[in-house]
Amino acid sequence: MELHHIGIAVTNIEATAKFYCTMGYVLTETIEDKIQNVYIAFLENERGRLELVQSVDKTSPVCNILKKIGVSAYHFCYETNDFYSTIIELEKTGFKVVVAPVNAIAFNNRKISFLYHADVGLIELLEKCDT
Repeated sequence: MELHHIGIAVTNIEATAKFYCTMGYVLTETIEDKIQNVYIAFLENERGRLELVQSVDKTSPVCNILKKIGVSAYHFCYETNDFYSTIIELEKTGFKVVVAPVNAIAFNNRKISFLYHADVGLIELLEKCDT
């Protein structure tokens, strides 16, 4: 597995992105992911990629994170060549699937899944593209 991005729960993508842009990140367009009920924008630079995640409404899953801890990094996303096998292997080590595999608009409909482990926290798996 390879680190793809760090996910950050935000109340306002533009406001948070403004800070990161002063740190040398470049903001991509903001998209709405109707499956996850969030707005997503990526910031990139030579050091890596950040994903800003903002709720669409009060039913968005990111609302709970914002209520509990406010604006903060809340997941690491790892890209994997063997998506389903990786999920099975992580489950054997104590991870629990909290969001079953689903196509993600932000990743050209590649599959994602979220898993949680009490000693690690929340991770996202991203299906590696074939290119």
